[in-house]
Amino acid sequence: MSRRMRLVVSILFVVIIVLAAAITKFYSDTSKSTSPQSAETDIDKMHGADRYGNRIFENSSGLYGIADANDRIIVAPEWSELTFADNDMCIAASSINGTVLKGCINYDGNIVVPLIYKSITRHAFGSFTFYTAEADADGSWVIYDRNFSPCFSRSWESCNISDDTITLSGGNGIYIYCADGEKLSLINAEISGSVMNCPYTMTADSRTLLSKLSPDMLEKMTYVTERYLEFAFTGSADNLTGVNTGGGAVFSVLFPEEKQITGKKLNRISGIFIYPIQSGDDDTPHYAVSVSADTSISYTDDSGRASGLNDTYKAVVEFSGTDLRDLEAVSGGFVLSKPNYPQPPSVPEEDIPTDGPQNDTPDDPAE
Repeated sequence: MSRRMRLVVSILFVVIIVLAAAITKFYSDTSKSTSPQSAETDIDKMHGADRYGNRIFENSSGLYGIADANDRIIVAPEWSELTFADNDMCIAASSINGTVLKGCINYDGNIVVPLIYKSITRHAFGSFTFYTAEADADGSWVIYDRNFSPCFSRSWESCNISDDTITLSGGNGIYIYCADGEKLSLINAEISGSVMNCPYTMTADSRTLLSKLSPDMLEKMTYVTERYLEFAFTGSADNLTGVNTGGGAVFSVLFPEEKQITGKKLNRISGIFIYPIQSGDDDTPHYAVSVSADTSISYTDDSGRASGLNDTYKAVVEFSGTDLRDLEAVSGGFVLSKPNYPQPPSVPEEDIPTDGPQNDTPDDPAE
């Protein structure tokens, strides 16, 4: 072998030795970093365990992570608080800009609920488990199921829990729910509003009815009813702008054929109710909102004299739809076609003249 060749072989040998040493060191370091003995050096205290033996641990810096049953770290210690939740999830907290905010992570350390809440609390109604989360920014509430999926498509202004019910308020409604198997069922709804400076409150407590209606649907129905009443009293179609009618709704003003009426004023809403109705036109559910409107009417009587009357008239607004997306107003109108005009005073019977000449003298018995 030539001298040149021996030099090349020597260099290759050295390179092979260096590579072998590097590979050995790499695997040695990897083995140390994943061995239980190495993980224990990052664990200062152990806390509660889940049903699989995974445990929340605290490191020497006071941060929390998760270790499995073999003390291998599966979630890095980077959380200021950590609590086991349902379905391999944890409620986690972290300091963000000086504020401790809570969210939810899975066992891979991925955030599944954003860290925007000041509190997240677990509740159980029988076999139904849910979580209430209060936002730090505005104090609104979101309700999550045990999988941390939102139970509603909206947040709430307030949330109150009793032994077996949850009361939620938002917008212009207050809603009471109870557990029904693995879901929440609406058992009472109270929606408040005002139309033409007349406040009202509509209450519904039929479970059959409420099982088909969401808070969003109820609030949409009362809003459209307000718009209809303004149209009925003012005659301005602008009040119906934006109302989803499906292109075929029929709305009528209050007493459209009464030309002698000179003014209409809504004084008070003395009653408002919602109920299901039958429709032979389609299979879509139909509902009616019935309103008792205490009303003042100004009109010109038969003698041309200005007159007025106060009475209560019933209006009905019909809707159809299975959810908020397809909810449509079908019609709106008042039951009576004209006011209950006062009747002219009746003439006493003795003052009514009879046919033929009158004779006040008694008959002559001799005739």
